[in-house]
Amino acid sequence: MRLARRLLIGAVAAASVAGCASRPINQPISHIDPESGYRASVRLPKQQNNDPSTLLLLAFSGGGTRAAAFSYGVLEELRRTDVVVDGQHRRLLDDVVLITGVSGGSFTALSYAFYGDKLFSEYETRFLKRDVEGALLARFLNPFDWPNLIGGSYGRSEMAADYYDEILFQGATFADLRDKPTPTAVAGGTDLTNGARFAFSQNDFDMLCSDLNKVRLARAAAASSAVPAVLSPVTFNNYAGRCDYKYPAWLMDVVEHSKDSVPPRRLLQRYRDLEDFQNSKDHPYIHLVDGGLADNLGVRAILEALGEFETNAAFREAFHLQAAPGSTRRVVLIVVNSRAEARTNWDKSESPPGIASQILKSSGVPMSRYTADSIDLMKDLVHRWETQRKLQILQARLAGESEAQAEARLPKIDVFAVDIGFEQLADPKERNYFMSLPTSFVLKPEEVDRLRAIAGTLLRQSEEYQRLLKDLGAAPAR
Repeated sequence: MRLARRLLIGAVAAASVAGCASRPINQPISHIDPESGYRASVRLPKQQNNDPSTLLLLAFSGGGTRAAAFSYGVLEELRRTDVVVDGQHRRLLDDVVLITGVSGGSFTALSYAFYGDKLFSEYETRFLKRDVEGALLARFLNPFDWPNLIGGSYGRSEMAADYYDEILFQGATFADLRDKPTPTAVAGGTDLTNGARFAFSQNDFDMLCSDLNKVRLARAAAASSAVPAVLSPVTFNNYAGRCDYKYPAWLMDVVEHSKDSVPPRRLLQRYRDLEDFQNSKDHPYIHLVDGGLADNLGVRAILEALGEFETNAAFREAFHLQAAPGSTRRVVLIVVNSRAEARTNWDKSESPPGIASQILKSSGVPMSRYTADSIDLMKDLVHRWETQRKLQILQARLAGESEAQAEARLPKIDVFAVDIGFEQLADPKERNYFMSLPTSFVLKPEEVDRLRAIAGTLLRQSEEYQRLLKDLGAAPAR
């Protein structure tokens, strides 16, 4: 937290002068084409290299370089794990179709989508073992850069995005990801006005009647990691109302049937969030900050997609999630939880901590507490799927249908929900070591290496992951 405090102080210093630089402007669209753009629904059916029987999803949490290194270690482990599909050996990593990420996790998600296998030879030197925080602080404190930071719409996060382009993303936009054989990567931000989730997917940019293709990956990463007060919000124009946007069918199904049953509150809240985005007259701009404020695990967007599967038959058919030869028969969600919570001695003193410490801690505590709720929602969804299918088969048999007929008609999908985090470490000293690593964008090289190694260890030790490997007929990496 000491380095993050320095960054905050540097930001305050930079805010003492005026300038007039302008931010990049996202481009409007006049028509929505659901069959184009960088969105999972377009890319998943075209990813021919994946095992069609397995839908493997990853969710990378926030936590600065700690999260980036920990999630990278999971990619390394999946890369080492050999599976056999139709008699052919392949890496489990090859079956990943979607990665969501917030804050530090968004850097790993977006970088793998951009670099593919090249990531494993470049990510450490380009980002993980670089003093990103120190470099940003130097730029914020450089008087020659101050005129750009205040008075216009450029902001500290835009300066950070330019730096991320220099060291990692090389000016790439989402258009550069469209035809890559890598998984779809979705970075998440938080709308500062209403606290709503906002994803860097064309689905969410449709709400704004805007084109994601021309948005730089670096700006998405900057928005997803823009800790309030430390970094400025990343601003986008809202052109809603100009492109005939339609609410998602699955969400409207839930809202329209709310008279007959009580829909989950989170779905109603999501509907209200989308209503806010559609009111561009009162909300002509959206200001995005750290995605961890709305979803520190990056899992809410995935739960939303799985909820769409649950309620929308058309969605299931589009992704071949049905009981048919060659269709998906297992859905795997691996949540990489980099939550850390170093103990403080604040409660031993009558004097409260300083302002910088309070700001940094107040943004981290809600994200940490929200993490457990997201994991519980994931497990509840899995349990609900299992219960609903058993009930449907029972009802079919009571109606005179044989069990074999019911099995053939109803989707047979096994769900594997894997979550790994530092709390699962049995050794108290080891657990305390990882839980005490700072949420910053600089770590020692040995800390990065230990995070990568422990990610693989925790994944191999997961009982749910072992169940997956057994189902796949695979063995864990050694």
